[in-house]
Amino acid sequence: MVTLAPAVLLGFCANMSAQNFDVFTPIAKYIRVGDADKLSAWFADNLEVVIISQINDSSRNQARQIMKSFFNAYNPSAFSITHQAGKSNMKYALGILNAGGERFVVTIFVNCRNDSFEIQQLKIERVE
Repeated sequence: MVTLAPAVLLGFCANMSAQNFDVFTPIAKYIRVGDADKLSAWFADNLEVVIISQINDSSRNQARQIMKSFFNAYNPSAFSITHQAGKSNMKYALGILNAGGERFVVTIFVNCRNDSFEIQQLKIERVE
């Protein structure tokens, strides 16, 4: 299966429904395998990362480091998207992440900016 990087998606936002492209498929894959480097390719230049109630307004590089630290502390074993909604230019997804022997709810907000999808917010909270 070919995975499209955000740079390849130029002009994709407007044509997304015609292409049947699910922006969350590659994002979910990188969360599932704990690949912060590939996940960060989807990050906006500045985004909000919330990890277990710690809120960080971060640059792409800072967010990548935050995610690397999280994946190192909580090695992912499974991730699946449980709900998606939104419009063509703004979408969100909810998922369940099993990592480090714990369960987390993951919320991902993506936005279409400059004709490509970008993660604007990534939130990971423990299921209690």
